[in-house]
Amino acid sequence: MNNFECVLCVVNHGYSDLVMSAAKRAGATGGTIFSGRGTGNHDNEEFFGVTVTPEKDIVMILVPKPIRDKVLEYVNEAAGMSTKGLGIAFSLPVADVVGIGELRDAAAPKEGK
Repeated sequence: MNNFECVLCVVNHGYSDLVMSAAKRAGATGGTIFSGRGTGNHDNEEFFGVTVTPEKDIVMILVPKPIRDKVLEYVNEAAGMSTKGLGIAFSLPVADVVGIGELRDAAAPKEGK
């Protein structure tokens, strides 16, 4: 059984640093940031006949399951829908992980638990 979750956060462009700071306060060790475009907003602004699609940052953070809820909570407080980051965050199960021994050790079940 794997003890990892992938937390994904989609925020307005420029707010990924807030997401990572919050995740690190919750115990995460790092993450990866991707650039993207939002497509769900049908009220995108239009200038001179050209529709402007908002840029987004997608932050992917691999965390041990025991801290997942705390990471989601902290990220929501820092950059959630009630902030200027207008972010959403969710987690997905991870089947297996290789190449990150320190993180794997942190997620290993403790003896007697």
